[in-house]
Amino acid sequence: MTEVRPVAAAPASLWERDEELAAVERVVDSLCAGRTSSGSVLVIRGEAGYGKTALLAETRRIAEARGCTVWSARGGETLRSVPFNVVRQLLQPALVSLMPEEAREYLGDWYDIAGPALGIADPGERQADPQGVCDGLVAAVRRLARRDWPLVLMVDDAHWADQETLRWLAAFVERLDDLSVLVVVARRPGEATAESARLLETVASAAGGPVTNLSALTPDAAAGLTRATLGEHADAPFCREVWAVTGGNPYETVELLAKVRDSGMEPGEGSANELRELNRSARGGGLVSRLEELGIDATRFAWAAAILGSDISVGLAARLATLKPEKAALCAELLRDARILTDSGTEDGELEFVHPLIATAVYDSIPDALRTAMHGIAAQLVTDSGLGAAAASRHLLQVHPDDDEELVEQLREAAREHLLVGAPDAARRCLERALVEPPPPEVHARVLFELGCATLLTAPAKTIGHLQTALAMPGLEGSARVDAVVRLSQALMHNNQLEEAVRTVEAEAARHEEGPARLRLQAV
Repeated sequence: MTEVRPVAAAPASLWERDEELAAVERVVDSLCAGRTSSGSVLVIRGEAGYGKTALLAETRRIAEARGCTVWSARGGETLRSVPFNVVRQLLQPALVSLMPEEAREYLGDWYDIAGPALGIADPGERQADPQGVCDGLVAAVRRLARRDWPLVLMVDDAHWADQETLRWLAAFVERLDDLSVLVVVARRPGEATAESARLLETVASAAGGPVTNLSALTPDAAAGLTRATLGEHADAPFCREVWAVTGGNPYETVELLAKVRDSGMEPGEGSANELRELNRSARGGGLVSRLEELGIDATRFAWAAAILGSDISVGLAARLATLKPEKAALCAELLRDARILTDSGTEDGELEFVHPLIATAVYDSIPDALRTAMHGIAAQLVTDSGLGAAAASRHLLQVHPDDDEELVEQLREAAREHLLVGAPDAARRCLERALVEPPPPEVHARVLFELGCATLLTAPAKTIGHLQTALAMPGLEGSARVDAVVRLSQALMHNNQLEEAVRTVEAEAARHEEGPARLRLQAV
């Protein structure tokens, strides 16, 4: 069989991807044909290590060579609770290039609605409508796409994207008939939550063509890649064993061959039995053991990087790992040399993990108690930097419950901030976590009331339970109690319980003397 090689400029991780690259070239050429061409969606699906990120990198190279503008973003396993995280990444190049007055002009009436979600405008004083925010984001990106044609939008690891981004993406790709833009989405199968999976299926259905499913390397491709890396003298039994121990996983194959080359191992049949142990050091427990060999300081730095997840600066990781700056810089260099961390390519010198598989293995290796403690420290670092409770909330969600009244207040504040930008799901997570702490008795009913408000539009049945429980507890008095009853009546109506809604309002109205509260309830 003739071995399948990648195009000349493609990296080793793109062996046996000619068909996929040809599909990329077709959709990019279609995009560049003219502004009147319809937009298109390309979905790439594959197991971890099958080359999705490498294929996106090659897509960028192909697109930029044809004069396209490319914006890209990536979901993160520990960042799924951060609302609008991925769409903010995606639009950052466009937003950075616009002065505030230009952004207001481009977004027009949508500026005050979508701007807070994108982090370019202060939120208003009232809870934002999630659907309105989603519609505003769709309109904003459509305007920016027309300005920057031909435009390619790429989302990697979409299975880990936040739900707010996925709702926007699902709505956006359904309106590409009159917008010439290419959307490329890469994801693993089976790793998204139920709601995220539903939204990703909506995106896939908009593709119009079949989803690109990446497969493992064939034995011939693994042999070709082995000889291209180690030399033509690599014999057949050795090449076959490379394929066998990696299962044809392109990432694992590339990493294994790099280790063979670094170790000076002779690529012959006599060395083939050593490959399995060498491959084990690149994943799971083997990776953790290799990390420990670099020393406790390097291990702590890697743990800190895994807690941060993104925007990994040496300085911030040093503070989280309690390392002096010069020691942290040395650890970063050790981890680069060990192919655990790499430069992110950003101008501010941030780091990222070489592969999400490594990030997951390092994060999972942190002892449970230490992991929660480090999340608590990270939350404090974020708060101290002035980014607010919402930015710190992803760390606060991971802190171990400990009757901490201050933590409850931080989570309540984070929930309020999330609601103001149109992220009720993020607010719900914060308030549910506050209940686990638990809140002090005098605050408990208020937290339940706030949770009911956060779930009102998305889960009426749950809202009813939260609000009925809150109203049965001490702590809701005066206008707050009236607000809770009004919300409860709205939830009951949404849940087709009209008679119960009426009885609830009438019963509460009877408790009040003549005055504004009773008049409001009677009006309801």
